[in-house]
Amino acid sequence: MGYMGKILKVNLSDGTIKTEKIDMEIARKYLGGKGYAVRLLYDYLQRYKKEGIAPKDIDPFGEENVLIFATGPATGIVGFPESGRYHVMALRSPLTGSIASANSGGRGGPFLKFAGFDMIVIEGKSDEPVYLEVTDGCAEIKCAKDLWGKNVFDTERILKERVGRRCSVACIGPAGENLVYFANIMNDEHRAAGRTGVGAIMGSKKLKAIVVGGDERPQPAKPDEFDEVSKEAMNKIKTNPVTGEGLPKYGTAILVNIINNAGILPFKNWQTGVNPEADKISGETLAEKYLIKNKSCWGCAIGCGRVTAVKQGCFQILYSEGPEYESIWALGNSTGVIDLEAIIKANHLCDELGLDTISMGSTIACAMELVEKGYIPEELLEGVDLRFGNAAAMVEMIWRTAYKSGFGKYLALGSKRLAEMFGAPELSMSVKGLELPAYDPRGAKGIGLTYATANRGGCHVTGYTISPEILGLPEKIDPLTIEGKAQWVKTFQDFTCVVNSTVNCLFSTFALGAEDYAKLLSAVTGWDLSTEEVMKIGERIYNLERLIINEYGFDGKDDTLPKRLLHEPMPEGVAKGHVVELEKMKEEYYKLRGWVDGRPTPEKLKELDIP
Repeated sequence: MGYMGKILKVNLSDGTIKTEKIDMEIARKYLGGKGYAVRLLYDYLQRYKKEGIAPKDIDPFGEENVLIFATGPATGIVGFPESGRYHVMALRSPLTGSIASANSGGRGGPFLKFAGFDMIVIEGKSDEPVYLEVTDGCAEIKCAKDLWGKNVFDTERILKERVGRRCSVACIGPAGENLVYFANIMNDEHRAAGRTGVGAIMGSKKLKAIVVGGDERPQPAKPDEFDEVSKEAMNKIKTNPVTGEGLPKYGTAILVNIINNAGILPFKNWQTGVNPEADKISGETLAEKYLIKNKSCWGCAIGCGRVTAVKQGCFQILYSEGPEYESIWALGNSTGVIDLEAIIKANHLCDELGLDTISMGSTIACAMELVEKGYIPEELLEGVDLRFGNAAAMVEMIWRTAYKSGFGKYLALGSKRLAEMFGAPELSMSVKGLELPAYDPRGAKGIGLTYATANRGGCHVTGYTISPEILGLPEKIDPLTIEGKAQWVKTFQDFTCVVNSTVNCLFSTFALGAEDYAKLLSAVTGWDLSTEEVMKIGERIYNLERLIINEYGFDGKDDTLPKRLLHEPMPEGVAKGHVVELEKMKEEYYKLRGWVDGRPTPEKLKELDIP
């Protein structure tokens, strides 16, 4: 019925490993993936409180922080569209202090289920470097002293040779080992569980890698019914203009020109939303000059991944993957580096060292504005000309950040702490400490409300309202108005929780809606799920996650945006003169949510059957 039925629990402090059964009552209410992980984290918080440990006292790098790798009922099911992903969560992020949450494609999710488990829960922390090998229903903690210090690519190569069977490796690079606050967990070399610093949490536990593989296979509860609804869903994906044409042809970087033309492509640390030279770093230019071939995640019919190369010059790299749209924007447009070869090289370094490209590029851009406005003393830069448009300086600062070398030790803290440290907190373009992605909400008001109310911090994939505001899917709405945006944001956030708990690629939602997911999940699990019930599950997950961050002290005061977006009108382009009228949208949003000052009411929790 889509589940393997087992959770692997590993305590790195005492070396114990045990297996627990999936609680099907919890699965019915939270599905799997993000949802089930959120419920487990909530239960840990309640246990800690009984033991006298207050939520606010939980150290992101301490033994109490729990790290969860979670699949969902769709993961690894042949024929379930875009089902090759897994979700990572932890109690607290070192970057934000909020809940840690990340998602990755490749093969890691399906291979975890092939190994016989739905989830891996990591407790405690090891004194010495270790890795976890999970194959064919068995798990073992092994010494990783020889791997500590190695980059992502070398670590994966060595472990695959060591294991000697078809497997997937999720690991950290030097950035995770050195506790860079926005370090990633990388799998299958170039796929990233990025955002919120989950790689640093893994590094604090001295857990270098997790290797998964096996011969078990999840099966749908109703095979005949599943075949029928699967074919219907696949046809929608193949005939959709985004999933069937745009993404396969140009990858996510097709958005560069689209978003720039809409006047919301943040340029030079969000000083404007228009770059007249954006086409030089677009998906079309990437495909024309640097693309070798497309690459798909497991079970993917879209194939948006890019295999690329820079064949000569100072940024030469003969094989790489990406960069994606967000990486091109953060490492390029946000830093003013309009050089696709430098961006490809920088993206490759982030993958090799294990860094979140959005936070890395955004933090460099913040530093560049701090430098140009005289906040950072020149002697701290050790000869690096860290100014907008300097490609060499941008690339240089990536490895310095991973190793906390020189000025890199400041960048490793993220843009919020960096800007505060040098006296200009308003120059950090972040929410709850998480750097914002590549859409300026002054010209797309709904995504501004999404950023502000996202539980993990500044996040677009919590509720991708760019789809209706800019792309016109499932319908076109006016991006410059605030009318109706609260309802759109709530709906997208709830549905996204379903997708991340199923666990599927969010790109499937360009073509598939909640009704499609209800049919697919009903056939896979054997439950009779209505569209309304599916959306209620998503709402339950979002509210429970909000309840957790409330425990850390986050509430309505933190559901806000950088001052630049609230008070500095867009200087040019389609959105010229606009700011984000956040408070009006937020008031309506809270009413729809049943929240008071960013907190779910007891009545709402009772309605959603949240303990």
